[in-house]
Amino acid sequence: MIVVMKDGTTNQHIDHLSHWLNEQYGIHVNTVVGTGTTVLALVGDTAAVDKDALLRNPQVDRITKVQEPFKLANRRMHPQDTTVEIAPGVVIGGKKIVVMAGPCSVESREQIIDVAKHVKEQGATVLRGGAWKPRSSPYSFQGLKAEGLELLHEAHKETGLPVVTEITNPKNIELFMDKCDCFQVGARNMQNFDLLKELGQTRKPVLLKRGFANTMEEFLMSAEYVMAGGNENVILCERGIRTYETYTRNTLDISAVPVLKRMSHLPVVVDPSHAGGIYWMVEPLAKAAIAAGADGLIIEVHNDPAHALSDGAQSLTYDSFQETMTSIRRIAEAVGREV
Repeated sequence: MIVVMKDGTTNQHIDHLSHWLNEQYGIHVNTVVGTGTTVLALVGDTAAVDKDALLRNPQVDRITKVQEPFKLANRRMHPQDTTVEIAPGVVIGGKKIVVMAGPCSVESREQIIDVAKHVKEQGATVLRGGAWKPRSSPYSFQGLKAEGLELLHEAHKETGLPVVTEITNPKNIELFMDKCDCFQVGARNMQNFDLLKELGQTRKPVLLKRGFANTMEEFLMSAEYVMAGGNENVILCERGIRTYETYTRNTLDISAVPVLKRMSHLPVVVDPSHAGGIYWMVEPLAKAAIAAGADGLIIEVHNDPAHALSDGAQSLTYDSFQETMTSIRRIAEAVGREV
């Protein structure tokens, strides 16, 4: 439910009404201040709310019911675009398109620091890398785990790049808190609700990847789990979905970018590496994502893809990453943005 307040409503009026709604009905109220309009987004079981009593409040202009099950992530509840600051000066959702780059897996100190230096040199502003690696096969490399997290932190100290890395278990949240700047929830864990609820108790940004076969509504409901806990720093990531096509690893749902932008106020990034699963597809998919309105890209880059311990086939070399960055800058400029 959305309550639109009249012009001239003061903070005192809003606080009083919010307190009344919480005391009477257990409703959580999010205040959204726009240009000339203040909106109260009511979250919870609003069926029992006395709408006539609300409308009798002299500061209330009108009430609108939100039909979709996701509320906090809903653009109707928050008309303005949300921006998420991963680190000072690194903001996702603004004019600048943020590129997150690095290896699929952290393999050694030398590797992660070398990759971090090269991607920073080419314009990446966030370092990505996996310490915990959920793999389809139990016999595949599962990541260096805590050691890998420490190595990512060393790379951060060496280069100044903020770090985004995947978390799979809520028990590890405390371990991650001081070692990364943004949690990544992978496609396999998009509906790991215990994990999402615990991440909602933090205030650290969460990059949430869409599941292999999940609808937009299911995706946004997962974001809602994080936001309902009080953490509104959610970044949505389209990384390709499972279709009948076997040539590519997944199929990039490019339509997800404008659809999510229409349904939600949260920033949207695209992972062209996992979407195509082939290194030469990364550049064209990245360009398509920017043209469609993506706020960022997450790209896999490796110092020696042929010998990578995971996802070497979709990882860019340093030279190909440089070429991709040059190419996407042209697209960004064409749509009035920058990289």
